[in-house]
Amino acid sequence: MEMKSHTSDHDSNNQKPSGFGKIMNWTVGPMPLPVYIVLAIIVIIAAYTNQIPADMIGGFAVIMVLGMLLGDIGNRIPYFNSIGGPAILSLFVPSVLVFFNSLPTTAYDAVDKLMTSSGSNFLYFYIACLVVGSILGMNRTVLIQGFIRMFVPLVAGTIAAVVAGTLVGMLFGYSAHHAFFYIVVPIIAGGIGEGILPLSAGYAGVLGGSAGEFVSQLVPAAIIGNVCAIIIAGLMKKLGEKRPDLAGHDKLVRSDKGDKVLEAAKQSTNKAINFNLMGAGVLLAMSLYVFGKVVEHWIHVLAGFTLSGAIIMIVTATIIKSGNLLPQKMQDGAQQLYKFVSTAFTWPLMVGLGVVFIPLEDVASVFTIGFAVTCIAVVVAMAASGYFVGKLMKMYPVEACIVTACHSGLGGTGDVAILSASGRMALMPFAQISTRLGGAATVIGATALMHFFG
Repeated sequence: MEMKSHTSDHDSNNQKPSGFGKIMNWTVGPMPLPVYIVLAIIVIIAAYTNQIPADMIGGFAVIMVLGMLLGDIGNRIPYFNSIGGPAILSLFVPSVLVFFNSLPTTAYDAVDKLMTSSGSNFLYFYIACLVVGSILGMNRTVLIQGFIRMFVPLVAGTIAAVVAGTLVGMLFGYSAHHAFFYIVVPIIAGGIGEGILPLSAGYAGVLGGSAGEFVSQLVPAAIIGNVCAIIIAGLMKKLGEKRPDLAGHDKLVRSDKGDKVLEAAKQSTNKAINFNLMGAGVLLAMSLYVFGKVVEHWIHVLAGFTLSGAIIMIVTATIIKSGNLLPQKMQDGAQQLYKFVSTAFTWPLMVGLGVVFIPLEDVASVFTIGFAVTCIAVVVAMAASGYFVGKLMKMYPVEACIVTACHSGLGGTGDVAILSASGRMALMPFAQISTRLGGAATVIGATALMHFFG
């Protein structure tokens, strides 16, 4: 009788769920479908009755509901998910909603307050957590080698992008001047806040007029270039899956100690989560970000030029890691924070970026086939140079291509989208160097050239 009873219990435990139990196994992201629907309805009703708080809480509610859904849909669509589908949907569906005035004003205000520096500045919270956590979680040897070697493919990629973009633009009837200053340069300028805005101010200072008049001319190329970079990153992810020998799986540099490094990374990944240390990781990431902004201010005051606080934060974190200046448990806490933030908030962050920073009306105003092909030529030349030059530099070509392609992204926004499409968020420090330093050099150089050729 006991044996029969045990067998019966075993069989009942192996029965497939039916009815409501089966529905509860359907998910949207990590959430059971019925639970997601109830929560989404609450947020939608609040948004369309103008009851949603126009603050951080309301902003999180909107981006989490949309981000989970769009990221999940993008992951489920065959082939599309291989070219960065979740990132593309999460960025551009919200932008379309804003373009057609389908997003309630209170919902937009809530997301704007969450995402921008006038409110919560969630974008830079996310980037600080990723940069500091990923640097402190990396192998020291690989980190140092990666920073040193990545400059060669970055410079080669920039030269290739300038040549290819200008020549292709001329083939489609643009002057060399227009192709270079209004298509190539915006794509590699380092994003909107750090690239397009200072670039437009520089153009206005040389040519006259207001900076705002140039923004609408520069933004479309940057957006199209970013989409192309996302697609290339998705294709590189697919290539890395088919040809594992070409991919480092979050490693940028080939190392003689590769197996030991990967084993150490696995052991680090398997460490038990310590929530107290994650809290310490938040303090560490935010403090290094604040330190970067303070140093940026004093460099501008004393030396008369601006060095991005994000770059200073990266350099500081790299020095800390290289010199092993923090206890290992603090480094583990920062790394665990990075993993939590990148896992939970990537697609919702994309939604916020799409709502606030991706103006489709600007793209629509200048879009032509020739314009699009020229933008694509810039990014393809950049990424291809990174792939082949990186291979010569004993870097993994897939990762070298992805990091170099980040130079043609929308700053921190583009880095997140490109790396998420490739499944390589651990490359964020290298992507930030590619974007920030490459972008800053582009803005300074283009503004100087405008004085001679404007």
